[in-house]
Amino acid sequence: MEEQRKWPIDIQTKKLLDWLVDRRHCKLKWQNSVLVIREKINSAIQDMPENEEIKQLLSGSYIHYFHCLRIVEILRRTEASTKNIFGSYSSQRMKDWQEIVGLYEKDNTYLAELSSLLVRNVNYEIPSLKKQISKCQQLQQEYSRKELDYINNAAALREKFFISCRQFGITGNNVQQELLSLCSDLPSGLDGIAEGTRNLTDALDLYGACVEFVCGSVSEAVVPLLKHVQLKGNTTVYEWRTGQVPLVIERPVSSENVGTQQATDTIDWGDDAMSGIDQSDEIDWGITVEENTEVNGEKQGADVIDWGENTSAVVEISVEESGCEGDDRVAKGNDALTILENTETRNQFINELMELQDFLHQRLSEMNEEADILSINQFQTAPAIVQSQDVAKIVAMLSVVKDLLQRLTNVKMRHLFMIHASPRYIDRVTDFLQQKLKQAEAVGEKQHLMVKKRQQSLEEQAALEPKLDLLIQRTKELRKLIEADISKRYQNRRVNLMGVIV
Repeated sequence: MEEQRKWPIDIQTKKLLDWLVDRRHCKLKWQNSVLVIREKINSAIQDMPENEEIKQLLSGSYIHYFHCLRIVEILRRTEASTKNIFGSYSSQRMKDWQEIVGLYEKDNTYLAELSSLLVRNVNYEIPSLKKQISKCQQLQQEYSRKELDYINNAAALREKFFISCRQFGITGNNVQQELLSLCSDLPSGLDGIAEGTRNLTDALDLYGACVEFVCGSVSEAVVPLLKHVQLKGNTTVYEWRTGQVPLVIERPVSSENVGTQQATDTIDWGDDAMSGIDQSDEIDWGITVEENTEVNGEKQGADVIDWGENTSAVVEISVEESGCEGDDRVAKGNDALTILENTETRNQFINELMELQDFLHQRLSEMNEEADILSINQFQTAPAIVQSQDVAKIVAMLSVVKDLLQRLTNVKMRHLFMIHASPRYIDRVTDFLQQKLKQAEAVGEKQHLMVKKRQQSLEEQAALEPKLDLLIQRTKELRKLIEADISKRYQNRRVNLMGVIV
């Protein structure tokens, strides 16, 4: 028997109430008694003496049996003057709390209530608070991740804005004003391109010699506009058309009408001129070269130009008269524009540059191929300028042509032509560029919202953690009280409430 008293009593916390009812320590319908007790407690706390300890007991906690015992002990001191010669108190406060203690002790109702409170804390209240705190921590991580994403997105949008600005050759501080100032640089830029054609002398001579050698005598010169610009520079369209320098130049009053040409004469810049900002510099010029062209009896690829033996395949270039003869050498309208300003002549200039480029590509391809007897025999009678060329010279010529094409057709130049043709286009470009900044600002606002939400989550967590700590502390106190109470009923054997994980 003595040995059995040393054995501990282990009770599963979840089954504590059932354990107490099965062993007849508490009644099955103990809740009805608790309801009556709670009503009396709510009534009794309305009239309490001024005591700091009582205030602490009644503030923000669930008042249970042991709290009531402590209140009675305090009232014995504060209500001592109401004690009569028979040892009883005439104070209504003392009578109320003594009655509450008596109701608690009847049928061990207090033990059932404390056990119920412990089970609720362990199974629901504490896990719920822990779950809320865990959710706050997860939200903080999520908000931090989104904040970083928004920071990166905003930086990417700003970077796109500055990349687009660099393509235009502006800083982006005042987009509209900088675009307007670019227009004043357009004439000097076009003159620089015209000046660059002076480096094409060798390429043009080689091209002319090859055409004459392959096709024989031709009635019209090849790439005439390119040669004109090389010799005379970026002259007016009037001088190119008539061969005479105009005495009077009357430029169009409104640049809205500049560059207005037939649809078939214009370069296809794409459906949306804006798309050129973020896309590659490659342009679909609509030029197709017939595949499987046969040169010297061999099949060539799509990049091979068929120089042929038929002299009738000479490129025909027609210059449209503008009806300005007899006008006393006055250049008006489109005739007053320079060759590279006017859309029609500029397109012809680009086409001739590409024609020259294709020729050099073809010649380079032929020179890189392994020479055979047929090709050697074919070029034995070619002019000295054709026979004296080597790969390095052709590559140098090709580099000059490509540079001129790139300078004339890059993104910045294309948009400058659009702005020159229509000042309203500046507004479109400005809106397009500034839209990226607006998007970056909108993303920045979302970033600030994430910061605000993360702070709110931190504050919520900071408010929940003290509640959890207090609840855990009170749950531990309840556990000790219940274990001690049950231990007294079993000759002070040690009682362990199992599963109380806090």
